[in-house]
Amino acid sequence: MGSRCERKRMNVEGDRLSSLPDDIIHRILSFVSTKHVVETSVLSSRWRYIWTSMPSLNFSTKDFHTVPKFSEFVKHVLSGRNNQMEVFSIELTFHGKVSLKRILNYILNYTLSHNVQKLSVTCLLGKIEVPLSLFSSPSLKHLTLSGFTFEISVTTLSTWELPTLATLNLHFVTFYEENSQNTDKCVGLFSNFANLKNLTLDNCRMIGALDRFNICHPGLCSLTLEHVCGGGNVVTPQLKNLTVNHWRGKHLISAPNLSSLHYKDCYYKRYNFYDDGYSSLKLSTDLLHLEKADICVKYSKEDKASAHEIVRLLQQMRSVKFLTLNLELVRVCWYWSLIYCSCDCEIEQNCSPFYTFFTASLCICGSNFT
Repeated sequence: MGSRCERKRMNVEGDRLSSLPDDIIHRILSFVSTKHVVETSVLSSRWRYIWTSMPSLNFSTKDFHTVPKFSEFVKHVLSGRNNQMEVFSIELTFHGKVSLKRILNYILNYTLSHNVQKLSVTCLLGKIEVPLSLFSSPSLKHLTLSGFTFEISVTTLSTWELPTLATLNLHFVTFYEENSQNTDKCVGLFSNFANLKNLTLDNCRMIGALDRFNICHPGLCSLTLEHVCGGGNVVTPQLKNLTVNHWRGKHLISAPNLSSLHYKDCYYKRYNFYDDGYSSLKLSTDLLHLEKADICVKYSKEDKASAHEIVRLLQQMRSVKFLTLNLELVRVCWYWSLIYCSCDCEIEQNCSPFYTFFTASLCICGSNFT
């Protein structure tokens, strides 16, 4: 009698997970692939149909030996879902050089027809040309496209119109200019994203009539540009946070309401082959609302032209409250300030702005530049 009660107690305690509400179980299962979620259906009757109501789906070709098996599984999951439960997000990961155009179109059509709000597509060791149908979604709010290298990357066309998109993350994406006759450099690549707030471009490039990234958006709040090829202009009157990390070429930033700036780059001319041969960040106006700036720039002390540009950039940040500079930058700027101040001509004009800039709260970081 005692052993029977003990077994009953152990069964009840051992199945505590099954007694959890569906939304908590969904949250737990969201950290594993959809293939593993489906496999839980054999555990008990409670788990048999859990997979049909998952709000997030995660498909990866790595979980299957062949593409046909992967495609068959994806179609089985999407067709067997409980249609009364909405799909919030879909994550796709493709490995290897395989033909995935048909299954990708199938998944994207499902995304469009079922009002999926979040989509992530990752291509590893392969190449994907994203269908144009993706760029007409009326419900998509978050989109991430990730490639692996420039030669083996996710590629897409530039004619996008996603009215509800709020966050866009692009990694190793090659843009092909669809209309080679379009030479209007004032038209931004993301101008048709009316609700876009956050944009990240990481290791991206453009091929076609325009080889520059022009970003013109009235409502953009956060912008990150890392290792982007080609110069360009940024016109974002509501931008609050800007991160620029090794953006090759010359750039003009118009963001009068910027409150946070992180800038890292090399001013060595031999490092770049765009425009006049070196990177250069210019501001169209002084940043009067800047709260925090983190500047890490490396260049030769003897390069007077680059030193002049970076000092001019710092002068436009004279209202900043918290400023962090790499030690090498401080040394170079101080070197040229002494050179200017040792001249007999226009001493006050050349020295005064630099010393004014030094009255800001200055934090000197280490001299390493990586």
